[in-house]
Amino acid sequence: MTTTPPSPQSSIRPGQVWYDTAGHRIQAHGGSITYVDGTFYWYGENKERTKPGSGIWHWGIRCYASTDLYNWEDRGLIIPPEPGNPNSPLHPAQQVDRPHIVFNAAIKQYVCWIKIMGEGNTQTSTVLVADDFLGPYRVVRTGLRPLGMNAGDFDLAVHPDDGKAYYYFERVHSELICADLTDDYTDVTGHYSTHFPHPHPPYVREAPAHFTRNGLHYLITSGTTGYAPNPSEVAVARTFHGPWTVLGDPHPHDASGTSYRSQISSVFRHPHKKDLYIALADRWLPHLAPELAEPIQEEMRRRYSGTTEDTDTSGTPAVLPRELIDPDTSIADYVWLPLRFEGEMAFVDWHDEWRIEDYD
Repeated sequence: MTTTPPSPQSSIRPGQVWYDTAGHRIQAHGGSITYVDGTFYWYGENKERTKPGSGIWHWGIRCYASTDLYNWEDRGLIIPPEPGNPNSPLHPAQQVDRPHIVFNAAIKQYVCWIKIMGEGNTQTSTVLVADDFLGPYRVVRTGLRPLGMNAGDFDLAVHPDDGKAYYYFERVHSELICADLTDDYTDVTGHYSTHFPHPHPPYVREAPAHFTRNGLHYLITSGTTGYAPNPSEVAVARTFHGPWTVLGDPHPHDASGTSYRSQISSVFRHPHKKDLYIALADRWLPHLAPELAEPIQEEMRRRYSGTTEDTDTSGTPAVLPRELIDPDTSIADYVWLPLRFEGEMAFVDWHDEWRIEDYD
């Protein structure tokens, strides 16, 4: 089938289907943007084959290139799947999530961490390295349980002056951890701090997105409701390890309590603007009704607090919709929005359409 390339884009339209320059739906979920030598690289989970009943969770990590953040050229799978090896951490049935890539200036190497969900609450990390951003990447660690913990959603941060790196991750269904990384960024040193303890989902904070502004550290996190959206939370600190002060929901005008039906994966600071920070979010389930968000959160509370009386005869909680139980993330969309600051607080206001050029 021939795909007609779309007209060049000159704005960002949150929540609308985003096509690459060849006319294909962009597949770069749960990832981030890296800026290298004048080019923006947007990378993330390739969900093009992740359809209900497929048994495929991912089809590698895909990357796109742009010079304006509007029009993206597909640069292919920088980390391809390994369908022929069921034991590989990159097999398509493995629940590969949230790739994050940082550059180690001391050794001139790119380091990618990937979360892999296993049975139950078992979650491990796989670490890959490459000499070039576009790869090839090779696995150097897999099955890693950092600090002996089940490590869920995460973000990586590098100090711009001394090059020291940090790993923020959800200790599954418990609290958020900030762990120091080794000098090569491929493991943890053993030094860590704990933050935002909660007894169980949906209150546990996940999907941490770290950034710095005016000497302050920020973390935007979500609650824990699977692919269903929920209210985000902003916290601020003076150091990587905190202590953190929770400031509240950055989406104050969203009456649905769903972070505009999305989940923030990372925050990108534009390198050529004075104060433009962009929240990159995934709308994992575009067809999920917003009014289901609150009952889904209530069901998660019942399920993980040990109260599961509201179930059908199959043992499946009646309130959970099919879109959440067997999701079609191949049609997931993106919600990119600029941050607005008032004092220390960061807000995410809705825009049907916005332009990079409108910012100094």
